[in-house]
Amino acid sequence: MEHDRNVLFQGAVPENYDRYLGPVIFEPWAEDLVLRLAGKKYERVLEIACGTGIVTRRLRDALPATTEIVATDLNPDMFEFAKPKFRKGENVMWQQGDASSLPFPNCSFDAAVCQFGVMFVPDKAAAMRESYRVLCSGGVFLFNVWDSFEANPFGQIAHTTIASFFDHDPPGFYKIPFGFHDSTVIRKLLQDAGFEKIESFSETKPCRSASAREFATGLVRGNPVGGEATERGVDPEELIDAVAKRIAERFGAAPVESTMRAIVWQAMKF
Repeated sequence: MEHDRNVLFQGAVPENYDRYLGPVIFEPWAEDLVLRLAGKKYERVLEIACGTGIVTRRLRDALPATTEIVATDLNPDMFEFAKPKFRKGENVMWQQGDASSLPFPNCSFDAAVCQFGVMFVPDKAAAMRESYRVLCSGGVFLFNVWDSFEANPFGQIAHTTIASFFDHDPPGFYKIPFGFHDSTVIRKLLQDAGFEKIESFSETKPCRSASAREFATGLVRGNPVGGEATERGVDPEELIDAVAKRIAERFGAAPVESTMRAIVWQAMKF
């Protein structure tokens, strides 16, 4: 199956994603998600869109060693980067998987977790149905999505600044992660898939980076934007310079101090 370029995190992207964005915008939310699972007993946990293993590492540290964790991602380059974070025998399995067509039998897991991945699935209804299908009765589906651009200024700055370098059809990457936050839509997708006891929580957290330059590097090279810019004749370093300048003007050059907001969803299968 051919996938849209905006979902392909390959080559040098995983390293830049993990190094420059991981501690800034992903670790705080990973901690939040895993805390919502901690203290409960699970035999098998599925992680969908595991990326570079940021949530996976926290899951492994928080859950009993006997709990099997199966981490999937559409992009093998992402989970190959994650593998060295784990020791042999830590009971973590890795598998390529499309969230809209999961490669597992019915009733395979007690919990399914997805950090900032649902937004990238073109067929979101299928993704919800698949998560429901692979869960056992009593299983929980836990995921988060970014709120709007307005609630996440780093995303808005990256989007508008990068777009200014293109005369037509600017890269649309940032519209994807920040374009799926309508609670009515998400709740109906979950209900239609069969989920019950659906809850959502809007949370705001600090967004801190050592420098505007490092943050901008992640915002350009930690996703498919940098590669698209190169293909279209725009130097990613110019994008990084411009994004860093805008971030520094608004939130400081070093360190960067801002906020970010996401919506956490929890739904049950009975």
